Amino acid sequence: MSLDELDKLPSPPRMADVAKLAGVSKMTVSRVLAGRDVSERTQALVHAAIDRLGYLPDASAGTLSTGRSEFIVALVPSLASSNFADTVRGLNDIVREHGLCLLLGDTDYHLDQEAVLVRTLLRHRPVGVMLTGSSHLDDTRKLLRQAQVPVVETWDIPEDPIEQSVGFSNIAAAAALFEHLYDRGYRRIGYIGGASGLDHRGQQRQQGYLQAIAALGSGEPRLVEYGESPITMSHGGESVKRLLEKWPDTDAVLCVSDLSAFGAIMECHRMGLSVPGDIAVAGFGDFEVSRYCTPTITTVSVDPYGIGRRAGQLLLTSAAAQRHGLPRPRERDVVEFKVLAREST
Repeated sequence: MSLDELDKLPSPPRMADVAKLAGVSKMTVSRVLAGRDVSERTQALVHAAIDRLGYLPDASAGTLSTGRSEFIVALVPSLASSNFADTVRGLNDIVREHGLCLLLGDTDYHLDQEAVLVRTLLRHRPVGVMLTGSSHLDDTRKLLRQAQVPVVETWDIPEDPIEQSVGFSNIAAAAALFEHLYDRGYRRIGYIGGASGLDHRGQQRQQGYLQAIAALGSGEPRLVEYGESPITMSHGGESVKRLLEKWPDTDAVLCVSDLSAFGAIMECHRMGLSVPGDIAVAGFGDFEVSRYCTPTITTVSVDPYGIGRRAGQLLLTSAAAQRHGLPRPRERDVVEFKVLAREST
């Protein structure tokens, strides 16, 4: 095939063009791409033609013939969160080692959006699916179970897992953070979180706060629910103002996230309040901002990167078992969390 002929080829190039340039049949090209028994010389001719033309094989055709794609699906509530980004990075590092790619979806904290993404992506027969959290629509659960695709739920401990999970109890973690404040002598402790109810992990942290108040006999709850998910610094600033307007004697506040805590601390500075002299502030998540804020923020730390890596390992193990006709494992990995005491308390 001459250079003039190459210039006249349709875009993108087709398998027939590869076959013509290599001097073989389309069936031979297909066999080479499938890794079947073809002579080394023929393989070299086909790969040289592919490189010259810039041909990209149709991945869907390979999926139909093998029943398996080359990617794993990861669905997260927000691509803006550094913790979820680290989870995705951990997952990607594992699957990339096995020659797979990651297909990423952002649910924007909406379960109906998660359902749409699951329905769409399952049509491409992924190797496995990583979900964030344990709250899903019934249709989503049904689709995943009918598809018989390996599933790992992360960042939570599901009461009714779809299959496997890697996470921790947000309830227990928030309660532990409350106990830290209580042990430091704080008694009039408030909580600020979102108002929409979309962030189910945030709701669990609020539940942990309420359980700790009841268990320790620390008075009536001081709750401020403000803002749509995801909760940001600005939400934290407005929330702490509302908290102190209603309960001006509050001596500590537990925030749904470090971003909310940072906003609360900045608003306290603007109001002339000392942190922790006048009011202590605690966050959640150990975001980078918590380590460089003034004062540094007491928080709950988990290992988001490790959660992603472990999720990838579970998905790959489950997929391997399925390929060999073996029962898929049903593991529940509970990861550790730590309360990191810093200057803000």
